[in-house]
Amino acid sequence: MIHAVERPKAHTPTHCTPEQYDALYRASVETPDAFWLEQAKRLEWVKAPSVGGDWAYDPVAIRWFEDGTLNLCHNAVDRHLPHHADRVALIFEPDDPVAGSRTLTYGELHREVLRMANALKALGVSRGDRVTLYLPMILEGVVAMLACARLGAVHSVVFGGFSPEALAGRIEDCGSRFVVTADEGLRGGKHVPLKANVDAALGLAAHVTDVAGVLVVRHTGGAITMQEGRDHWLDD
Repeated sequence: MIHAVERPKAHTPTHCTPEQYDALYRASVETPDAFWLEQAKRLEWVKAPSVGGDWAYDPVAIRWFEDGTLNLCHNAVDRHLPHHADRVALIFEPDDPVAGSRTLTYGELHREVLRMANALKALGVSRGDRVTLYLPMILEGVVAMLACARLGAVHSVVFGGFSPEALAGRIEDCGSRFVVTADEGLRGGKHVPLKANVDAALGLAAHVTDVAGVLVVRHTGGAITMQEGRDHWLDD
C-alpha cells in the first residue's frame, strides 16, 4: 500500500469559508474560462494557456488549456523541491506487516524518477511511446508512472493479478512497445510470478516482435528467466 503525503496547508491553502466557496462556485459558472485560467496559475507551465476550456457535446469534444504546455512529472515532483525536498512525499507499507515501511522524500522521489526515466530512455522509450506497467503495489509503480510522464510517454497500468492472456490483450490493444514489471509480487503472503506472466503474455501476443524492451524491478529476489537483448534489470 502506498500513501501520498499532503503538502503543508500553509503553502497550499485549500480551505475557505462558505461565503468564499459560494463566490468561487458562482465565478466557475458565470465566467468559467476566466475562472479556470486563474486556477491554472497554481501549476507551473512551460507555456501558459490563454484558453481555459473548450467543450461541446454534440459531437462530444472537450479540451482543457489546449494552447498550454506543461509536464505532469515536473508539477508532481520538481516544483516541490525548492521548499520540500526533505519532506516525505510517499510512504510504502509492505505486504508483510512485520516488515518495515519505506518512505521517499521529494528529493529522493526526484532521484528515483530520474533513474527510472533514464533507464526507460536507454531502452528506447521516447515521447508518444506506450509503456505497459505490470507491477505489484510498490513505490516503483508510482515512480514508473512519473518517469513516463517526464519523457512524454503514455503509460498503461495493468493490474498485477491479471492473467498472461489479459496482459497480452492489453499490450496489443495499446500498441505498447515496452513493459515494466517486477521479478515477483507479494499478495497475502503469496508470490505472484509477474515476470513469468510477462514472458507468457509476450508469447501469446501476435505482435510480440514489436515489444522492444522489458524493464524488471528486483522486488523479491525470486528466480526468473531473462531474455538477452529484450529484458533488463532496473538495477543495471
